[in-house]
Amino acid sequence: MNVVELLFRDADPAAPALIEGATTLTYAALRDRVDAAAARFAHCPAPRIGLRCPSGIDYVVLALAIVRSGKCLIPLADELSAAERAEILRRTAVAAVVGPDGALEPLANPAAPAFDEAAFAALDPAFIRFSSGTTASSKGIVLSHETLLARARAANRGLGIGPGDRVVWILPMAHHFAASILLYLLHGAATVLVPSHLAADVLAAGRAHRGTVLYGAPFHHALLAAEPSGQTWPDLRLAVSTAAALPAATAEAFAARFGLPLTQGLGLIEVGLPLLNLAAARTKPTALGRPLPDFTAALRDGELHLRGPGLLDAYLDPWQPRAEILRDGWFATGDLAEQDADGDYFLLGRRHSVINVAGLKCFPEEIEAVLGAHPGVALARVTGRPHPKVGAVPVAEIIPRDPLSPPAVGDLVAHCRAALARYKIPLDFRFVETLPLTASGKLRRA
Repeated sequence: MNVVELLFRDADPAAPALIEGATTLTYAALRDRVDAAAARFAHCPAPRIGLRCPSGIDYVVLALAIVRSGKCLIPLADELSAAERAEILRRTAVAAVVGPDGALEPLANPAAPAFDEAAFAALDPAFIRFSSGTTASSKGIVLSHETLLARARAANRGLGIGPGDRVVWILPMAHHFAASILLYLLHGAATVLVPSHLAADVLAAGRAHRGTVLYGAPFHHALLAAEPSGQTWPDLRLAVSTAAALPAATAEAFAARFGLPLTQGLGLIEVGLPLLNLAAARTKPTALGRPLPDFTAALRDGELHLRGPGLLDAYLDPWQPRAEILRDGWFATGDLAEQDADGDYFLLGRRHSVINVAGLKCFPEEIEAVLGAHPGVALARVTGRPHPKVGAVPVAEIIPRDPLSPPAVGDLVAHCRAALARYKIPLDFRFVETLPLTASGKLRRA
């Protein structure tokens, strides 16, 4: 079974599939473009193909074509540094990359896989995405064709997307493609692609194309709520907030501005969309809501555990198949949560130290490793500082090698910029004499 083949099985060929500016691609035209590109990629002997392309129609076509050709798609986000991109290519043992022009470029001296190639192939893999950059904490999530289909169907039992919907899309595709764009196409909807994050542009596109569903991060919703024109969005029936915790102020401002509550959902690359705040979006907007019909949730020592269809097939590096990851079918999310008397779940925070920057996640350990490579840094600790617009930003505490002559902040920023995506670069550097350590000599984070 190839999940891309199913996109066009029941769709109206003449119906719009993708809309970007003045360009509309019908399902028939999208199928033709995907099939043409897939025919080129099918001749590539590499089982995994990287994709480096800006979000837009071309990204959708090329991503679908890679999967349609029987290859496993590895997204390479634009914001990654050259070092981060190279590390993903190494860990996934990618032998070829497709660029924005659709050309397939074989890589010289590709890395040998550190995982069992036969076990990987047995999963019928369609997609791998690293949860955050290239840190040791990011293992690479492997999703098969069957898993992608199962999670799209399960998520849509809550979203209710169908051929009459036009979904306004503003998230980066390299991070949010597999369980969203695929879902919309599987259910016959049109996706309106808005390349700009400016609220005026998003609102204009939503109004012009009669968008019915908006799927974005709290950052985007806050910008829309503050958009000054006073224009309404009359066709909008569902506004989903995901990728980061929804602040109450953002929810209140959006509801006041558009007369529609934000519906918060919990989206996890390992799981899909298991919780959606459908019942209490207006009265309890900061709740994650309740599990969708196909899912079950439970709290164990305060940590949210989930069970249902479409869970990840494996971690790539180090290799762990689903059976070794789940405990009696349950996935431990690492999220601390609580449940109220109505059965609604509320997110309290992460069990681990991940920093969520406008829906893009980074690990302190990765940033600390980069800072530690600077000749003027003896030790660094990175934490997340709450930010009213993007959720959190990384900040750094540094013990300089020479306390009398600490490195210049500009030099530290330049050093980070050479190795890290922009959103991972600390916004503040503070020089300290000591940092708290555990008994084993590791940095203490709490």
